[in-house]
Amino acid sequence: MCIVNRDQLFAWLQYPLPHHLISRLAGHLADCSTPWLKNALIRQFIKTFDVDMREAAHEDPEAYRTFNEFFTRPLKHDARPIGAGVVSPADGLLSQYGAIDNGDLIQAKGHTYSVQSLLGGNRNEAATYARGQFATIYLSPRDYHRVHMPFAGRLVSTRYVPGRIFSVNQATAREVPGLFARNERLVCHFETEAGPMAVVLIGAMIVAGIETVWSGQVTPGAKSPQTTRFDDTITLEAGDELGRFKLGSSVVICLPEGVAFHSDVDTGQMLRMGQSLAVTS
Repeated sequence: MCIVNRDQLFAWLQYPLPHHLISRLAGHLADCSTPWLKNALIRQFIKTFDVDMREAAHEDPEAYRTFNEFFTRPLKHDARPIGAGVVSPADGLLSQYGAIDNGDLIQAKGHTYSVQSLLGGNRNEAATYARGQFATIYLSPRDYHRVHMPFAGRLVSTRYVPGRIFSVNQATAREVPGLFARNERLVCHFETEAGPMAVVLIGAMIVAGIETVWSGQVTPGAKSPQTTRFDDTITLEAGDELGRFKLGSSVVICLPEGVAFHSDVDTGQMLRMGQSLAVTS
């Protein structure tokens, strides 16, 4: 007798769904500016997910023009102190972290995927992280949804990689092989004083788009991978805003050899943006 657990059922039910259509419809709803509707959506969301509006730059839920504006709300200036070394790029759950082993990253217990597939298939780029480190942060609906720089660096290139948009919560991560390398994503490559660094913004179910501070909304986009190189100097300091999700998702950071995570960092830990995670040599 085959027994299907709740996580398996949740994951399997996602395969036949029209991921992009659902996300586009959710995006239209989230961009609605009709006062009674957007206020009702925002207040119900705050109640359901216990969102702490005391941290927001604008605490009044009705001050936001749309649900998306509320969801990507900025925080008060002093809400997230920036620590030393490599810091968390976002609020969220540290779902996995550690050494990149033979080109592979851990997705969940029993599941690995390659850094090459995550970055969009470029073997040379993947090779630069052969002895590096990685961390995956899952942003739940209640979290602050802007993504910031883990470490100071100069933007070298970005690669938009089309794909499915499965949910990226822990249940799906345990059941969908190669989840982060299957989902739509934006790979941002930086050069830092410690070496190369990649910040990968992963799309997910109902995520209506990913934005960056240098180009605005970049997904949903083309049907094939699109690489953009930056000759102009775009330099961001640790803690500077990099981008944001219009509804929740995950961030994967790939770091070079010589980075060492702090001894008190652990899988399953709740992180705050700017919290120190690692030191560089």
